Amino acid sequence: MARKRKKQQAPELEIVTETSEKMTAEETEEVATERTGPLAELQNAIEAANAEAGKNWDLYLRERADLENARKRHQRDKEDALRFANDRLLKEMIPVLDNLERAVDHADQDNDDNQGLLEGVNMTINQFRKALEDFGVKPINAIGTNFDPNLHQAMGHLESAEQAPNTVVSEFQKGYLLHERLLRPSMVMVAKAPTGETDDSTTENQASTEE
Repeated sequence: MARKRKKQQAPELEIVTETSEKMTAEETEEVATERTGPLAELQNAIEAANAEAGKNWDLYLRERADLENARKRHQRDKEDALRFANDRLLKEMIPVLDNLERAVDHADQDNDDNQGLLEGVNMTINQFRKALEDFGVKPINAIGTNFDPNLHQAMGHLESAEQAPNTVVSEFQKGYLLHERLLRPSMVMVAKAPTGETDDSTTENQASTEE
């Protein structure tokens, strides 16, 4: 009878063992899942933080470049303001120089009695020109150059066979530049081809066209 009882109890032990092993595997999977979940979340958080940091760094570089450009523009504006601050004063001084030069030209045409006066006035003119140059004012050399509307103001045309058309042949009033910027244009007369030469060239062109 004892032997029969032992044989009947053996299957019950196997069932308990299999159940305990099954529970142990499920618990292991749950523990592994619990350990993997926080690590993945931490990794995602790190990647998101790195992306945000890269975006902020790019914005910082752009803002810094804009700030540097603004600083350079302000510096240029400040320098231009200093260089051209005397623009109005210099415009008022140039006519004084014009009158001195006219006085010298007029006196030079009379006689030699005014030689001492001429020397004194010429010295004054030279000093005046030197003062203007120190402020960045330079005269425009117009005669003999091509007419430039950015530098010259045409007062009329003169027929000339010696000068090419559109060449400045005479000057009524000298022009000036202030640091390469136009301060006052030159008032000039511009050459044009003589009327006879124009007619001849037109006739020749018509004849060649007919042939």
